[in-house]
Amino acid sequence: MIGISKLYCGTVEPSDALRYGRRSRDLPSHLLQFSKDKKPVVVWNVTQSCNLNCVHCYARAVETTHHQELSHEQGLALIDDLAEFGAPVVLFSGGEPLMRPDLTDLAHHVVQRGMRAVISTNGTLITQEKAQELKAIGLSYVGISLDGMEPVHDRFRGKKGAFKDAMAGIENCREAGLKVGLRFTINRMNVTEIPSIFDLLERYQIPRVCFYHLVYAGRGTGLVEADLDHQGTRKAVDLIMDRTKDLHERGLDKEVLTVDNHADGPYVYLRMQRENDPRADEVYQLLKMNEGNSSGRGIGCVSWDGSVHADQFWRHYSFGNILERPFSRIWTDLSNPLMARLKEKHLHVNGRCQRCRWLDVCAGNFRVRAEAVTGDIWGEDPACYLTEDEIS
Repeated sequence: MIGISKLYCGTVEPSDALRYGRRSRDLPSHLLQFSKDKKPVVVWNVTQSCNLNCVHCYARAVETTHHQELSHEQGLALIDDLAEFGAPVVLFSGGEPLMRPDLTDLAHHVVQRGMRAVISTNGTLITQEKAQELKAIGLSYVGISLDGMEPVHDRFRGKKGAFKDAMAGIENCREAGLKVGLRFTINRMNVTEIPSIFDLLERYQIPRVCFYHLVYAGRGTGLVEADLDHQGTRKAVDLIMDRTKDLHERGLDKEVLTVDNHADGPYVYLRMQRENDPRADEVYQLLKMNEGNSSGRGIGCVSWDGSVHADQFWRHYSFGNILERPFSRIWTDLSNPLMARLKEKHLHVNGRCQRCRWLDVCAGNFRVRAEAVTGDIWGEDPACYLTEDEIS
């Protein structure tokens, strides 16, 4: 996760994170990525069930409920273990998390145990009543996925009217006083929608947007050819930086992030150097605090059946199941060679990643993408768009 507004527009300084000792339990949410202990943000896919049929769904969500979903009591036990382990955030995802009837009760328990509860949703099920209910239990954030404006979004989501329903969900969150933001996955079929997403931020007074790079997982495995080429990615990141700077210069306080391609960090830094930005050195300090890809370390995933994964995209490899051992024990068990290596992945990557001067701020980028394309977990991430001159 690369904070474009934090880095390029200077809304965060290294001293902001240092003031809290860089401890996950103490850092406010906008500084969590700079923690030193990297206690994991845990994505819990509470259900595989979904009311939409998205072409790029990493979880291969289906309409019917999975028969092996964790029970309510098992979910409470998971939350208790995460709280005691020191996980700062539980992110409820799916499928569509709001398809699960006890989601509000589970999220409330997360808050009661001193963690932040957030949800990643398609937004179509957030009625006025549901938004008020989520606000009342102390939910920290609602991330609503949009793939573009109405025609593009509805095509991606496989349902006419999905865009209108999502926008109604956004408005219901705003009226209830819930912090809400957008999630947008960049690819060839919607990259031209990026300006319209920025326009929505202004028009609807939405405070946050995350631009996700495409990960080849789930139904997204078949979309490798739909990913941007390197030049296209550079143009997209430049556009995001330009539009973020424009908002900042006009006094519009929006948090803009890119996710799932840690080449974005060095790319922002190099652009700031070219522009002779006096904050470039501070940005490099923040990038080193961020440490790049954190799969298997600062982010983890629990599936609907209790399986533990390195992140929400790496669903084909499980380290164990919370029904047999608590998450905290699975996560710290370094007798598993892959878990041990993920804790220090920069020592094991090969190819151009191994010789890249940005390895300490990128950590080799996304292992799932490398494996999907090369068959080698420790191979080069094909989505890294930095040139040979830039990595030398």
